[in-house]
Amino acid sequence: MAISAETTEETLVARAAAGEEAAFARIVAAHHQDLHRVSFLICGDLDLTDEAVQRAWVVAWRKLGSVRDAGRLRSWLVAVAANEARQVLRSRGRRAIRELDVAEHEPAGAGDPAGRSDDLDLTNALSRLSIDDRQLLAMRFVAGFDSFEIGRVTGRSASGTRARIGRLIARLRRELGDD
Repeated sequence: MAISAETTEETLVARAAAGEEAAFARIVAAHHQDLHRVSFLICGDLDLTDEAVQRAWVVAWRKLGSVRDAGRLRSWLVAVAANEARQVLRSRGRRAIRELDVAEHEPAGAGDPAGRSDDLDLTNALSRLSIDDRQLLAMRFVAGFDSFEIGRVTGRSASGTRARIGRLIARLRRELGDD
């Protein structure tokens, strides 16, 4: 059965939950990049990220029928991906090694070496945060969730979520010398 362009997300979720692969493929197409970005911030490694996202889609396929409010599908999917990213990291019991593609970078002194250095400093500072803290930052700054949505997913209050994110930002600023 073909899905029309007018199909609402609620109908799409219902059809996918009933086993319609085309409906699920549309959900994947609409949300895959969000899941990938959030998982990458948590994992910090492309291979682990890919594994986490793949596992998240398997969970989503199995449990899509449990989504009560299709309007919250995106936040539910991101939460599933964040949980799977955390599980992948825990099961690996190791820190990710960051690869730098030297061939892509210009010779020393060319371009903006300070910008690349700042990116690497931020990446390293993020990698020193706990998995839970990276999840909060990913949900806020990558997925764009507000404190109420994050709180609903993580079991925190909205004010507690805002306070925790504020402390994390302050910590990152101190580590990066951006006070």
